[in-house]
Amino acid sequence: MTTAELLLHPIRLRIVQALLGERMLTTADLRAELPDVPAATLYRQVAALVEGELLEVAAERKVRGTFERTYRLRTADAHVSAEEAAGLSAEEHRQAFMTFIASLLADFDRYLTRDDIDLGRDGVGFRQAAMYLSDEEFRDFLQDLREILGPRLANQPAPGRTRRILSTIVMPS
Repeated sequence: MTTAELLLHPIRLRIVQALLGERMLTTADLRAELPDVPAATLYRQVAALVEGELLEVAAERKVRGTFERTYRLRTADAHVSAEEAAGLSAEEHRQAFMTFIASLLADFDRYLTRDDIDLGRDGVGFRQAAMYLSDEEFRDFLQDLREILGPRLANQPAPGRTRRILSTIVMPS
């Protein structure tokens, strides 16, 4: 199975997203984070991600006669390469984008079901902006983003830190 096929499945994408930020989770942890996913489906999709080498076993411990595995995302491998993306058909790109958008919508819906939501306090927002950039200016912009995001992406969980998901979509209009 290609990386695109692995990542662009709705349940597998949610598993990958749950592990973003250097998180290490057991299948029990994943079940708690994805309560709407049947256990058998979750186990099957985790196995597919391990077999596809997007997840790795970070730890293993014996629990009541069986082994509990803790999984970690292989972040460097968890993306569709430019070469693989170039080989996708327009319909496959459309399906991939729809999976991504559906995942964002589900994340936002889960946020809205919390008891105490406050978009301002929580820093939740969405907006669009148009920029007129040459190809060189656009490459510079992307490099600037990498420089800004890099140190923040390296932050580890700590008291006072909230895990936040930043999603981006860039396309010419």
